[in-house]
Amino acid sequence: MWRYLSTVAVVLGLGVVLFPGQHQQRSKPGPEVYSAKYETTSKLALLEQDVKLTDELCRSQCAIDYATMLSRIEGGEPVTNVLKNMRSHHEKMDVLVWSKRGQSWEQGIKSGDLPASYNDQSTAYLKEAKTAVDEGKHYQSPKFGAGHHVYFVQGTPSSHGEDSLVGVIHQDVLAQVTDHQMKNLRLEPYPNDNRWKVKAVETNTLQDKIVDHPEDNQGTSHYQQNEVVVRFKTDPTEAQLNQIKSEIHATSAQKLGYTYVFRTNDRDAKSLIAYFGKWDVVYVEPHFLYMTNDYYDDQERRDSNPSSTHSDSNQTPVSSNFMPNDNLYQKYQWNLPLIETLQGWQINRGANNVIVAVVDTGVDLAHPDLQGQLLPGYNVISGSDNPQDDVGHGTHVTGVISALVNNQLGVAGMTWFNKVLPVKVLDQTGAGSTYSVAQGIIWATDHGAKVMNLSLGNYADSGFLHDAIRYAYDKDVALIAASGNDNTEQPGYPAAYSEVFAVAAIDSQNEKAPFSNYGDYIDVTAPGVTIASTYPNNQYAALSGTSMASPHVTALAALIRSANPDLKNTDVYEIMRQSAQDLGDKGHDKYFGYGVIDVVKALEMAKQNTAAPLSYWPQDLARQLHFVPKKYAGSLGFEK
Repeated sequence: MWRYLSTVAVVLGLGVVLFPGQHQQRSKPGPEVYSAKYETTSKLALLEQDVKLTDELCRSQCAIDYATMLSRIEGGEPVTNVLKNMRSHHEKMDVLVWSKRGQSWEQGIKSGDLPASYNDQSTAYLKEAKTAVDEGKHYQSPKFGAGHHVYFVQGTPSSHGEDSLVGVIHQDVLAQVTDHQMKNLRLEPYPNDNRWKVKAVETNTLQDKIVDHPEDNQGTSHYQQNEVVVRFKTDPTEAQLNQIKSEIHATSAQKLGYTYVFRTNDRDAKSLIAYFGKWDVVYVEPHFLYMTNDYYDDQERRDSNPSSTHSDSNQTPVSSNFMPNDNLYQKYQWNLPLIETLQGWQINRGANNVIVAVVDTGVDLAHPDLQGQLLPGYNVISGSDNPQDDVGHGTHVTGVISALVNNQLGVAGMTWFNKVLPVKVLDQTGAGSTYSVAQGIIWATDHGAKVMNLSLGNYADSGFLHDAIRYAYDKDVALIAASGNDNTEQPGYPAAYSEVFAVAAIDSQNEKAPFSNYGDYIDVTAPGVTIASTYPNNQYAALSGTSMASPHVTALAALIRSANPDLKNTDVYEIMRQSAQDLGDKGHDKYFGYGVIDVVKALEMAKQNTAAPLSYWPQDLARQLHFVPKKYAGSLGFEK
């Protein structure tokens, strides 16, 4: 993994600027933006940028945590209790040492142990740190170590200078960020075929495909080797089902709605598809795999008491010059000002009864910046009511939507009061089957979701998944999905379904993110580069991907439905299209859709209920027909 980081160092000039100005009209990017070479180089540059910001966020937050500990000690709390309590909540703090001025660090009160492999380096930096804090200076060492064993030493003097804290902080998150981004930006083959027993195939032909280079992922889908999805025109009788199981040597047969998933040990998917040709079926297809559409970076958080600053009320609007006091907001959250979020809060900040489902890897249920924002959810993978995130992706997506605002902690979400319904459909690898994704969509719909975020995808047009999407859409759920990170025009699903609102990604300069997929099915674009948000284990991360763009739009949809509960999902879609700030070619285009979302304009339209059906551009018509499978297109009169 780390060989990429050394390569990236020579292309840092391609990184994005973090702090944007106002909306700017941009011309359509030149063809060179979409070359394979540019894509890979830019992705590697973004990876390096996010790893660098991870380090910076971690150091910033740890400095705040050290100051908090010293304040508690000065307030009379026992030193040992303060140090142990901090380490119990923040595992990355391997060693904490409190000492008086003039003492060596070894003479202080210590909690934790030095990393054995890097004892000498830790000791040398701790000595430097102690010298600095005794002089009243703050201290942070360079990082040292390798892989998942990277550390730095920090020192903070007390306010009166008579004592101080020094310690060793474990930054394994840097390696986590690198590994995650390599997968989610498709910089390495993914998923691991040995783990999932899947095949990589050309989406339109299902021909086997070797994936050993980032650009090979474009148009590539993955499916379970020994499984098949079947929807019968008429459900088989028990006798017929037993006959099928016997003939294909099925080890299991699961049913969701009208659709069956059959699994065998001795027949592959192509053989199973051929077998079901003799049965009266609506469709038979491989059991496709869906993956996250993102990439990331880190920082940590303290306990909070959100109840004192949050209530479900828009009766007291924020002032025109309001600035959130969340301590990572001003320096790192360029994304919210770009889309006029703070001005939008003067109109509406959300409502408890407009529930947002995050169908993803789950959510960190204990994260202090999400407390009070989560409803009881569901874990499709385990079949339990514990959707705890073991990846980080779903926690990051959730924070973009609803991290507590103005609580002096971490980041600010886009909505203040909308509750999130976490649904875990992707496992610890960040991948999940069609069955699990479809089941999660249906479960969330049946449990009150009015808006749903789907930061996941595949290039396979699955009838099974489409049935679940239609179910939610027909129940008036607004469905928002990420377009994907392969810089390809190949339609990705579920984003390309006509019932779904598709989101592409831009950077802080309103330019197309180099990884973002594009096409006529794109509705709007939103910030998706180096987005700071919540991350498991009381941490924060800066990730890039269309997965990060999508929850901005999901949050806007929730605010729109909060401002005007009478709007249908189709009304919400139209408001977001019509209120978007045009980018690229005039009108709808394949890179930006109708443009970048504008929170203020959208909420004004929602409040006034002024949305009207748009005149369809040719691209819109193409989108409406896009769900027609290519193999049927000719017989239906459409061009293949």
